[in-house]
Amino acid sequence: MIPFVNLYPMHKEIEAQYNSAFHRVIESQKFLFGEELSYFEKEFSEYVGSKFAIGVNSGSDALFLALKGLGIKEGDEVVTVSHTFISTVDAIVRNGAVPVFVDIDPQTFCIDTSRIPKKITPQTKAIIPVHIYGHPTDMGPIIDIAKANNLYVVEDACQAHGAEYKGKKVGSIGDLGCFSFYPTKNLGAYGDAGMIVTSNKELADKLRMLRNYGQSQKYHYDFIGINSRLDEIQAAILRVKLKHLDEWNERRRGIARLYDDLLADSGIARPVEKDYAKHVYHQYVIRSKERSILQQRLKENEIQTLIHYPVPVHRQKAYVNSYFGNCLPVTERICGEILSLPMHPWLSRDEISTIIKVIKKCL
Repeated sequence: MIPFVNLYPMHKEIEAQYNSAFHRVIESQKFLFGEELSYFEKEFSEYVGSKFAIGVNSGSDALFLALKGLGIKEGDEVVTVSHTFISTVDAIVRNGAVPVFVDIDPQTFCIDTSRIPKKITPQTKAIIPVHIYGHPTDMGPIIDIAKANNLYVVEDACQAHGAEYKGKKVGSIGDLGCFSFYPTKNLGAYGDAGMIVTSNKELADKLRMLRNYGQSQKYHYDFIGINSRLDEIQAAILRVKLKHLDEWNERRRGIARLYDDLLADSGIARPVEKDYAKHVYHQYVIRSKERSILQQRLKENEIQTLIHYPVPVHRQKAYVNSYFGNCLPVTERICGEILSLPMHPWLSRDEISTIIKVIKKCL
């Protein structure tokens, strides 16, 4: 069988480093807000190119707290996409605000920046571009729109660790950047973990309080916050992995090039990498009107695939009553055509060749 993702080779590759990190934490007897978190926040902020990093429990909490820290509240509007993981939109709604959906670019699957201006109203307070699948959104126009309308920009970089826009790491371009360290991400923990990055010290200080009940000092609470802590064991593991992230991303890029070459004459729509972008291929997502047949044949040959995401957010049961009226033709069309092929840094050439052979037999 060819699994969709296989993390075991990664573990074996640097097992000694993991073990050392784990035992370092156990011996310290400090499991929350210790040196491992402080070091990881510093190392990750330097890697991304932001001045500050705030470790939290998950990417979902990163998005929620980012908006809360900016003061997003009931009645405000936040512009984003419907083709994303649910936490992007959930963060808006949990802050009492209204998500305003913009259709996507059919090549990158990121927000279509040309459609944003028509969605801006006096109630608009922020834009959340999603660097979906590891491809950066075209951030230049978004920053211009935000400046012209006095809006915040919160980058959802949960799938784009190490991706670059015009040579700059995503997450460091807007007011805030949010990352998930879910185990299967390019930089993944051994459980849930997340991070917010910013170069605004006032925001960073506020977010550190919000992640810890709003506490400014022990038993003194300046805001109503939540419990969202990145623990020491996860921070230690992520410190180990961060040193290997660029190497693993380059492996992903090499695998994507091989996929591209082998699919060149297939008629399958392959992922793009725009001139302004460095894609890190969290997912390798193809498009085909014969998606159902392709996925079934791959399954019959013991090749795992996934669909990210078969139902856009505005058509989900939880949101349909409020947002079904949105007209997002590109989003809805691609949701019926996309298929994510196996992608991880330890995927072999033979495995890729087998996947492609099965695909070509279907065409």
